Parts: sequence; structure tokens; C-alpha cells
Amino acid sequence: MKNKALHIAFEEAYERVGNATQEFPPDVLLQFYALYKQATQKNTFSHNEGEHELVSAFKLNALLQVKHMTSDEAKEAYIEASELHLGRK
Repeated sequence: MKNKALHIAFEEAYERVGNATQEFPPDVLLQFYALYKQATQKNTFSHNEGEHELVSAFKLNALLQVKHMTSDEAKEAYIEASELHLGRK
């Protein structure tokens, strides 16, 4: 996929996931979280005040699992995950 087309497809997938009415299991939410972060902010992690330490640990673990991906690879994986969990548009 060309870079601009990939970015547009990623943004559309992000909107579809964000607007989904179904509830996702926690592991799927963590996958979307980590792929989105890797695609857009490259290896960033921040602990939110008041967030339970266990939640932070799961987020950090999810980020570590995708840290080897480039931004474009993470975008492609996010698109694929959205299609897997929501079906193709």
C-alpha cells in the first residue's frame, strides 16, 4: 500500500473501531491500543495518574510486543485487526 493510501485506510479503520458498538475483550483492546500508539507515536508510554498499576503493566506489555514494528507495519496490522474483529467494510 502506498503511504498516503495506507494512512487513509488506517484512519478509516481507527474510526470504525472507535465507533463500534460492540464490546471488545480486554486483549483485543490492548492490541488496538498498542498498534495505534506504535503507528502514531512510536514507542511512547505514559502512566496516567490514578491508573491502576496492573492496567499500566498490561499496556506496557502490549507496547513491548509491537515495538519492533515500523509505523507503517503497525498501521497495516491495525487495519487487519479491525477487519478481523469488525469484518471488512
